[in-house]
Amino acid sequence: MAPSRGINTTGTRILAPLIGALGLLIIIRTLAAGGDLLSIGVLLGLVFLAIGAGRLYLSLRAPS
Repeated sequence: MAPSRGINTTGTRILAPLIGALGLLIIIRTLAAGGDLLSIGVLLGLVFLAIGAGRLYLSLRAPS
């Protein structure tokens, strides 16, 4: 059985890019629907993108 730390790290490294990609898709969809740069969809997409990138950065930076 794998240690739980390894499972958590692997899960984070898989889900973080998916969260970032979801944020990017939200931004693209909002802009395609005619939203401007300060609309809720763009701001929410930026938050998702930042959370995904931050989680991936911290999981790669942390000692294993």
